[in-house]
Amino acid sequence: MIKYKLVCKNCDLSFDSWFASSLEYEKLKKKNFLGCHRCSSKKVEKTLMAPKLIKKSELKNFEQKKLKFKEINKKIKEYQKFIKNNFDYVGENFAYEARSIHYGNKKKHKGIYGTATNDEIKELIEEGVEAELIPWIEDKNN
Repeated sequence: MIKYKLVCKNCDLSFDSWFASSLEYEKLKKKNFLGCHRCSSKKVEKTLMAPKLIKKSELKNFEQKKLKFKEINKKIKEYQKFIKNNFDYVGENFAYEARSIHYGNKKKHKGIYGTATNDEIKELIEEGVEAELIPWIEDKNN
């Protein structure tokens, strides 16, 4: 993807637009598919642009955020491993199973985990059923 700053030669409107490539821009320009948003003129041209340069301070900040993101992912994966080893997976039936345990219809020696919508989790909590929403990272290695 490439972003160009464009200007209408008819009304001087300046705006940004994204293209798949510089070749794609040229193709659209040649077929007269580029138009001004304000006056609908087809006299739209690229203007001079400066590349976005990353300052050292921004790069350092980016690296710190990237490191923090990796730490958070690692911690989430540790929680996931603990949950998988210590709880029973009930899949899409989480809300049903949680209610069954809460209202005493089923006896469980282990906690459960599974999938539920935000609305289902809200309803469970309103009913007094203990339920938590935790982030889950899919393991892309398997």
